[in-house]
Amino acid sequence: QVQLVESGGGLVQPGGSLRLSCAASDTTFRYYAMAWYRQAPGKQRELVARITGGRTSAYADSAKGRFTISRDNAKNTVYLQMSSLEPEDTAVYYCNLIPPDERYWGQGTQVTVSS
Repeated sequence: QVQLVESGGGLVQPGGSLRLSCAASDTTFRYYAMAWYRQAPGKQRELVARITGGRTSAYADSAKGRFTISRDNAKNTVYLQMSSLEPEDTAVYYCNLIPPDERYWGQGTQVTVSS
């Protein structure tokens, strides 16, 4: 069964950094545009960053200048490097296609920014 598995979340202080990873179980994902999404408590899921198969990236305004999305197609993995984290970044982070495919929502990885 094809799946996406997120990892790398944790508890970090404001101003800190984390790198999230999204590992795909199928090599076909390397050809697709992928994105990181997040869902904070009581809020709708939102797109944070996106990257094409050709590695062109784009970011939500809240992520610009602080987050960097990248991919390693040899490892079937998409990354999200997050720096200058703020309490408002606290959420469960997911990866998925663009637009998202319901079949591939995983458990996500929890990011908590708190002192």
